[in-house]
Amino acid sequence: MNIPERTLLRRLFLPYDITSMAPATKVLVYTLLVLWLLVVLFPLYWLFITSFKLPIQVNDGPDFIPFIDFEPSMHAWHYILFELGNDTLRPYINSVIVAFCATVFCVLIGSFAAYALVRIQYRVKIGNVLAFLALLGLTVFTVTSLGAPLFAAAPVAIILFVFFVAAVGRYFRRALGNDDILFWIISNRILPPVVVVLPVYLMFQRIGLLDTHIALIATYTAVNLPIVVWLMRDFFAGIPLDLEESAQIDGASRLRIFFTIVLPLARPGLAATSLLILILAWNEYLLALFISTADAQTMPMLVAAQNATRGPQWWYMSVLIVIMIAPIVLTAFLLQRHIARGLLVGAIKG
Repeated sequence: MNIPERTLLRRLFLPYDITSMAPATKVLVYTLLVLWLLVVLFPLYWLFITSFKLPIQVNDGPDFIPFIDFEPSMHAWHYILFELGNDTLRPYINSVIVAFCATVFCVLIGSFAAYALVRIQYRVKIGNVLAFLALLGLTVFTVTSLGAPLFAAAPVAIILFVFFVAAVGRYFRRALGNDDILFWIISNRILPPVVVVLPVYLMFQRIGLLDTHIALIATYTAVNLPIVVWLMRDFFAGIPLDLEESAQIDGASRLRIFFTIVLPLARPGLAATSLLILILAWNEYLLALFISTADAQTMPMLVAAQNATRGPQWWYMSVLIVIMIAPIVLTAFLLQRHIARGLLVGAIKG
């Protein structure tokens, strides 16, 4: 190999400086990025153009380019949005209320729990835990088998548990620490929701909350809470303790420290976690299938309902999915700066 060829290869495969990529590497990287972009965006493009097709155009075969391969039509959009008797607005409002409320409650409670597990050392007596489980089982038995009202049995069980802890709890020695509590919290998310969906259904049916916003919000919050605790714990652990100690010396309470110092510093992680929980709550189908029927029906249920006796109505389904993903895309666009920082911090920690 002569000198000019060697020089050309060096220019192609060696970077000019430490902050740049070699030309050949740059071509390869951008080619892979473009291919991946096509893989990600093409289903969305196909979904969008399908919403402007007539049923006969969908069944005839794949047409890619509007006004060339097919003539766009507003038939599906008009049917979904304006046709009398087609109730699209109510499930959409239900999804907005349930998903956003569940996200707020989940992130708020989960952030409190994650911060407490980082800054406070707990010693939970195993005997107290067993007593709580025993009273919980006794409450379930009295409500389901003996017909006792839940709103009377639950306060009695709580009072008995408080008396038990005050009288006997201090004699127990074996205890669980923060790591054990964290493992128990995340193990609740490992459990498949389908395992507990029937007891949850019976519980809400018993207390008269089936097919309500409260039932969906409470269930979504309980299911996604472990994810918030697991993710936010790392962000809170990375905040210097000196800042909180200085504020505490100045007289700030723990709540004031949490809201004025800790949360602003953990804002990137909070944004990324909130978006993840919002997506999970917005797209939840299995729990909504059992807990909601008509009044609290959400958008995933409405999309699934388009699979009629004549087969999937892809044109109507495409319109609903486009409408359904719009708030999530808008939220991600508004939070993209914080999300990028949160993912970067998480990658550095990993």
